[in-house]
Amino acid sequence: MKSVLAIILGGGAGTRLYPLTKFRAKPAVPLAGKYRLIDIPVSNCINSDINKIYVLTQFNSASLNRHISRAYQFSQFTEGFVEVLAAQQTPDSPSWFQGTADAVRKYLWMFDAWDVEDFVILSGDHLYRMDYSLFVERHRATNADITLSVVPIGYKQASDFGLMKVDGSGRVVDFSEKPKGDALEQMKVDTTTLGLTPEQAKDQPFIASMGIYVFKKQVLIDLLRKNRDQTDFGKEIIPSSALDYNVQAYLFDGYWEDIGTIEAFYDANLALTQQPHPDFSFYQEDAPIYTRARYLPPNKLQNCQVTESSITEGCLLKNCRIHHSVIGLRQRINADCVIEDSLLMGADYYEPLSESSQHLTQGKIPLGIGQGSVIRRAIIDKNARVGRNVQIVNKENVQEAEREDLGFYIRSGIVVVLKNAVIPDDMII
Repeated sequence: MKSVLAIILGGGAGTRLYPLTKFRAKPAVPLAGKYRLIDIPVSNCINSDINKIYVLTQFNSASLNRHISRAYQFSQFTEGFVEVLAAQQTPDSPSWFQGTADAVRKYLWMFDAWDVEDFVILSGDHLYRMDYSLFVERHRATNADITLSVVPIGYKQASDFGLMKVDGSGRVVDFSEKPKGDALEQMKVDTTTLGLTPEQAKDQPFIASMGIYVFKKQVLIDLLRKNRDQTDFGKEIIPSSALDYNVQAYLFDGYWEDIGTIEAFYDANLALTQQPHPDFSFYQEDAPIYTRARYLPPNKLQNCQVTESSITEGCLLKNCRIHHSVIGLRQRINADCVIEDSLLMGADYYEPLSESSQHLTQGKIPLGIGQGSVIRRAIIDKNARVGRNVQIVNKENVQEAEREDLGFYIRSGIVVVLKNAVIPDDMII
């Protein structure tokens, strides 16, 4: 794997994850209480012995830069690195990134300088664990120019992905990006050839691209330089190359979730609380997910009832009830609170108890969740100040709302409280 360079695509403005992307790049969005989305592909690379890693991004990259510089420092005696490449304007390239392929093209001069055989191109907003060395080995064994990692999927998700047909050798013979209607029906295949049972094949009659690719170095360089009008891998580069190049499909049979929307992000986080075996587990010793070491103290729980939940380190919980929720770093939850079906991201710092008490006496809102508050089916972003006797319950089942002036949004019926928001005492959302 020393001859492999990894390129992680950080995505665009992250509008589908807004307001979680208001102050941060999409790869820097917190995950599972203590990680960030970027930790997934970076950890997969490290566990696969790929240690030359670039991350491409162009929006709100300050927190992403800070996280990567603190979390991933390789020995000075190796070539290993994780480096953020932010979009920049130059005399030769005055525009920002126009798409996934264009983002790679803008830094092709840097990637071309590396003496490697293959480029692994990854997405920054997926949740999965994968050994990329097996992916690259299959790519080389089939002498492929391009290899796509694929999963079988059903009708419900099919129109959101690039779909393909493959021949008996695994070569891609047809590719369609996000087809609908008749075009979707034409992309149905017999997925029993991938090893699915007849019952599974009936439920999942499509082969979808995961947006994860291996390119021969020179093939990628040639494609990007010859087709300068093509700006996206999934929509343009891959479909147009299927005729002239050996494009192979690599079946991935593990858990994989695209968490690019608020609903998918919420569901993926709460799914981590499943017992005894969640679909994705952070408890795998031979392939750990890495993140920044924070050296936080252990949690303090005083007379709390906690069921089907994950509590990250450094939390202070007092006489509260928590069910089916994920509680993030340094989260403070006061007495008589009820937290259900929610993701609380925690805080970046501790507010001294003396300062919190002073806030209460001055009518201000301390950091954390105030006494007597109820939170259901919500995401509370970092450093939020939720007052006393607040109810975040979406009682009227509103599906979409934008109340940024009040400190929250509603997406797919999920209340999202903004980072640093202040929700006053007795407020009902």
